[in-house]
Amino acid sequence: MKTLSIRHAQGAYPVLIGSRLENRLASWLARRQMRRLVLISHPELLEQYGRGLSESLVGLGFDPVVLSVPSGEESKTLEEAGRLYDELGRHLIERQTPVLALGGGVIGDLAGFVAATFMRGLPLVHLPTTLLAQVDSSLGGKTALNIGSFKNQMGVFYPPQAVFSDLEALKTLPAREIENGLAEMIKCSVIRSPRLFLLMERYMDRLREGDERVIEEAIFMTAAVKAWFVSRDEREIGLRQVLNLGHTVGHAVEAVTNFQVSHGQAVAIGLVAAAKAANRLKLFPDRELGRLLGLVALAGLPLAMPGIDLAEVMEAMKHDKKISRGRLRFVLPVHIGRVVIRELEPEFVAEVLAEL
Repeated sequence: MKTLSIRHAQGAYPVLIGSRLENRLASWLARRQMRRLVLISHPELLEQYGRGLSESLVGLGFDPVVLSVPSGEESKTLEEAGRLYDELGRHLIERQTPVLALGGGVIGDLAGFVAATFMRGLPLVHLPTTLLAQVDSSLGGKTALNIGSFKNQMGVFYPPQAVFSDLEALKTLPAREIENGLAEMIKCSVIRSPRLFLLMERYMDRLREGDERVIEEAIFMTAAVKAWFVSRDEREIGLRQVLNLGHTVGHAVEAVTNFQVSHGQAVAIGLVAAAKAANRLKLFPDRELGRLLGLVALAGLPLAMPGIDLAEVMEAMKHDKKISRGRLRFVLPVHIGRVVIRELEPEFVAEVLAEL
């Protein structure tokens, strides 16, 4: 098992990465006298993983309230949050009752938002079950809801009290879900970790096959990159913005396809777009571009966006939170392990995307 700590304004929270973490979770809750708790998850996850966890907690003297949320981005709405508020009220949940978010990014965002806002804040514990959530969305304290087809337009910064990333949950994931997480791993390696990039180049087959030793190390290295930025810029005022590499285009692609393109696939497209834009601007050398495109391909991720309307993508990017004075703020790679932020004219971005 590996651990790290992420600092924030009120203190810090631990991130535990390993296999069979139920007993460590129970010990952590017991030490804080958190006997009653709320477990929020999807029906499929509750059947596969959550029921066993809930029964285990009951056997250890805990009193879990289990709440189910439909799968998919369509659940990240104010309406679904309102339904959960009603359930929490019906079960007489108190301010010291922790919310356990068992799932991927959707559950983490929705349950995190509900925990942050119900009674002005319930303790939050993330139990991420996807590779994407373990390396990205469970870390950093962001919560969010979608408004219409536009992603993460409403939310608050609300750090969890702990994150338990159990590798056992990854063993039943389909290949597409592993690829989603690999996209965020590649992103973090390009931003700050040449060592992680090299590990992925050498052992991509073992990562995709779920080799526990390699994947634990890769998750830890990716989480360490995110922890470094989050600890220094909790509210994304400056430094942390580089973690948006690939997301300006990526979120637009998700929006115009009504989330039929997965987050990892969309981020991969955004990564390729940012790398090609940087290369055209003479910021990113040809050799580095080739390595990045090669790694994206090794991960089984897309290098292009065929069948996606360019005009719609450009229109969707107008709603991006990072837009400034009509120009698009892009994170661009300079070398593997170093990036810069530049404001780009929409016309230039459109030219780059036209190549994809």
